[in-house]
Amino acid sequence: MANTLLSQIQALGVLVDIDSMNAKAAESLSVSTTFHSMTSNQAIVNGQLQIQWDVNLEPLMSQYVQDAAIDISTEDGILKVLDLVTVLLASKVIPYLDKTGRVLVQTSPRTAYDKDATVAHAKALISVFGKHGISRDRVCIKIPATPESVLACKELEESGISTLATCLFSVPQAMAASQAGCLYIAPYFNELRVHFPEGSSSYIEYSDPVRQHPMSPVIYSIIQAFKERQISTAVMPASIITVDEAIALARLRPHHLTISDRVLALLAVAPERSDDELAAVTLKVIEEKSVFDVDYLSNNANALQVALPKDAETSRKIKEALEIFGRQEEESIQFLRKALSINEA
Repeated sequence: MANTLLSQIQALGVLVDIDSMNAKAAESLSVSTTFHSMTSNQAIVNGQLQIQWDVNLEPLMSQYVQDAAIDISTEDGILKVLDLVTVLLASKVIPYLDKTGRVLVQTSPRTAYDKDATVAHAKALISVFGKHGISRDRVCIKIPATPESVLACKELEESGISTLATCLFSVPQAMAASQAGCLYIAPYFNELRVHFPEGSSSYIEYSDPVRQHPMSPVIYSIIQAFKERQISTAVMPASIITVDEAIALARLRPHHLTISDRVLALLAVAPERSDDELAAVTLKVIEEKSVFDVDYLSNNANALQVALPKDAETSRKIKEALEIFGRQEEESIQFLRKALSINEA
């Protein structure tokens, strides 16, 4: 197997995950590498739903709606259909993952500020996976790191369901997620909007992202805090746009990197870099020590409730991410209703 930039990053001890539900891309890339896990979200589901509908999904979904007497005009009915789509897409990628790897799928953004509804949706997803032969030890549920949903993570972890805290941009969110017992956290390197045409103009490509990107010291501080406190929650940076950003994040030495199939394909053919270019870096920790030692979950996550409004940038990024995921979910719902209604006619 040729030495590539991708294999060089993996040799650092960084586990590489595929941030995609494109099974063909996963199969192609798996020839030269092994991915640990697969991550997804409402945008990834929406894209693959529309690409794979005619070939892989339409007959199965039509039969499911008929057999289960699903009323797709109701919110409950159409969300059950969308959950099955999500599970079926994930099931196509799992053969290309490490034997201990997981498929990660995300709860609905519409439940992000409702603990009980988030728990219910996570359990519903686990149930659908189980019915399709994928046990809970191969699944992890991604949950936006709002105060209410971090409490949902704690309840789910205590019930044996693994979670990842997503839409995460700050130290308080990370510490709260670790206190909830999350298996993973996924701090975003870039905010979500830059992945879409309406927000792409706000993307800044830094010449030295490990030292210039505003999220580098945040993620570094989280990684160091977890190491110092021997916290078992693994750090999995996400939202990576370029090869240079993947290199920058690898230099922070996280446990994982989750990377899109587009960037993975570039890494898989790129030649190795010098050792200096991938050397671990030391950055300034951005928060006072006391911030890392707050109990963020007691009194209904009161400390996190207080911390987030004080951080205008994090609050904006969370709000925008949930709005974008909400729009992507709604696009999927409208697509499914239209496609399934045509089949019923």
